[in-house]
Amino acid sequence: MPPYAGFAIGGEPQTDPGDFLPQPRDGSFAGYHQRLVRQLTGEPYSLSLQAFHAFHHPLWARERAFYAGLWARVGQPAQSAFTTLVHGTYEQPLAEALPGQRVATFLFVLSGRQRMRFGAADQGASFTVKADPGDLLYWPSHLSPAAEPYAGWASTGVRVSVVREGRHAAAELYDLLHDVTPETLLTPDPDPAGAAPPGEEGLLVPDAEAGSELPAPLERALAHFRSAGARGPLEERVARQSLRHWTAGGFRPVPPPAPRGRFGDDDVVRATERVLWTEAAGRRLYSACGHVAATELPAADLAAVLRVLNSGRPLPVRELTPASRALLAELTAFRALERL
Repeated sequence: MPPYAGFAIGGEPQTDPGDFLPQPRDGSFAGYHQRLVRQLTGEPYSLSLQAFHAFHHPLWARERAFYAGLWARVGQPAQSAFTTLVHGTYEQPLAEALPGQRVATFLFVLSGRQRMRFGAADQGASFTVKADPGDLLYWPSHLSPAAEPYAGWASTGVRVSVVREGRHAAAELYDLLHDVTPETLLTPDPDPAGAAPPGEEGLLVPDAEAGSELPAPLERALAHFRSAGARGPLEERVARQSLRHWTAGGFRPVPPPAPRGRFGDDDVVRATERVLWTEAAGRRLYSACGHVAATELPAADLAAVLRVLNSGRPLPVRELTPASRALLAELTAFRALERL
């Protein structure tokens, strides 16, 4: 099962979905539903895809534009909004945030009907709302939602949930260290002296003769965090994460970058996204669409190029240095430029 997906049959989560996930041959959610009805002989099922915005850049861009007005009034969320596509003949559980967090949720109904029952923590009564295709249903964070059965029909919708309270330090630490992976920590250094053969080294307590030394994988992990926590690397990491946050528009992770662009002297470009930049630990970083890169351009030259781009004016490539052209190539991969 992909880590971003969930599939259940009769309320039982499946660890191996087989061919129960959507296939290109289904053609549509209606075709997918008809196939599963035959395969499951009518048994209820549900499919959920988390971080739905991250799979298609145009969808991600439309979501950012739709919510930009809200963020302008209430502030861009410190955490990413949760986006989940749900489809099936009964609803998946609605919990998406960390324990202790409360979320305000928008539900976009694409097909079928959604019946939601709501109750407030300070009220004993509850009420039910029915949403039809094309409806947008919103509930604030103080309401407790529960999905009612679909009575046999398939429904498809997208939920966008925003954390309103209960910000956790763990989430901030994850953001800061999001690119520190187990592979980073546990991969041995190339041919280290005295290293154990691959596969024979594990997170085991050393024997009595080894004294107080940590196992080699833990030593590498500790050394990595010491290095990453030094003033320079930490300053750059914080700057990169800040740029990612402000240019992602409230929806992370962002879609992967496109191929880098290539430009000739006759090309003219224009920015389609605002580009931010900063200096950290002696490096100049720039960012758009939730992606970050470094440049060798001097600060004055970088500021001059981005001033033109952020103004919306066309920029002739002929006038640019090789380093500036490399900047444009990267911004094309970020999907922040268009060629005129």
